[in-house]
Amino acid sequence: MVSYSVKELSEIAGVSVRTLHLYDEIGLLKPSTRTEARYRLYGENELLRLQQILFYKELGISLEEIRSILDDPEFDLLQALESHKVALSQRKERVNTMLTTIDKTISQLKEKKMLKHEELYEGLPKEEAEALRKEAIEEYGMEQITRSENHLRKMSKTQLNKLKEEQKEIANALLSLMNSDYTRAEVQHQIALHYGNIRNFWGTAGSSDKQANAYKCLGELYINDARFTTQNGHANPAFALFLSKAMTHFAENNLE
Repeated sequence: MVSYSVKELSEIAGVSVRTLHLYDEIGLLKPSTRTEARYRLYGENELLRLQQILFYKELGISLEEIRSILDDPEFDLLQALESHKVALSQRKERVNTMLTTIDKTISQLKEKKMLKHEELYEGLPKEEAEALRKEAIEEYGMEQITRSENHLRKMSKTQLNKLKEEQKEIANALLSLMNSDYTRAEVQHQIALHYGNIRNFWGTAGSSDKQANAYKCLGELYINDARFTTQNGHANPAFALFLSKAMTHFAENNLE
């Protein structure tokens, strides 16, 4: 049977020798044997028990409570490991969310400040921007428009410009395909990119609600309002119709 000295166990588990001595003193982790010279030796069972101790400590449980749990005759090691896996996975998700938030904050601080409200509509005449915003609120409601604006304001100028540039590239790619069948794989690939881009503008990327109906309604808006599909200052109703059909096909086959 393999045995480990205090020092060896300390190195394996990443805890200090002093901590192992403490666990022995309080009866939390006793060595399997002691040599004639009173040196502590630990076996495989002690390694597994130490693993449980460290898992429970990670979950914020006190040493006294851990000892009670592990000394309970009903304690099931396999069940405990399954429980730890679930708890640690949930913690991992929370940590990943916090790290994402921190990264965004760092990015914003490096860019010096959040975007101003007016910067979201940069490139449009003030009157036109205000009119578009008012119409959007009437169409979708203040809550949805505010959510979208707040999401975009958290971006840096670089990130917002990249999103806008991506939208232009997708539109140009779709324009070059407008004489194709809107169900064609290449067209639907670009529509999928368009859908992802729009969701980023809406602030709903990653949401469980796929917003199939909202996306189809956007396609109808393209037909009814030439401003959204104007190319080089000229309305293009044929392109608007092509887009709407392609978007509806995508929504009905992928989002519903």
